[in-house]
Amino acid sequence: MTAKRLALILAAFTIAGCSSTSPQASTASLRQQVVETERAFSLTMATRDYTAFISFLSKEAVFFSGPRPLRGSAAVAAWWKRYYEGPAAPFSWEPKEVEVLDSGTLALSSGPVRDPAGTLVGTFTSIWRLESGRWRIVFDKGNEACPKAH
Repeated sequence: MTAKRLALILAAFTIAGCSSTSPQASTASLRQQVVETERAFSLTMATRDYTAFISFLSKEAVFFSGPRPLRGSAAVAAWWKRYYEGPAAPFSWEPKEVEVLDSGTLALSSGPVRDPAGTLVGTFTSIWRLESGRWRIVFDKGNEACPKAH
């Protein structure tokens, strides 16, 4: 096991261990959990860790990646495998906005998607659900970046 993979797994378990919907968990702390989870999810692309990518998917995830929505973690994983096959990440993403329901059970994250040169090529919006103490992605949709007005 590589050091990067071990660090990613430990970060994921730390995030999972910190997840709580107890009355003491503030919306701000829940939002921070989702920010950290989204960053760890994005890190799977940067480190080319397909197995870790799959670990963030809810079994009933729906991704809008391709000609029609992909339903279920197996379909999402099969489609996204192509993005993990090369030595370099074809794109990256990071959370810019995160919001969590007051119940602490669902969250939305969105932000920029960039090509390897750092050029903005799109945006993403993801919905996360707290499942057994761990944030898992249930919906994901990317959009192309709007063309610049001239």
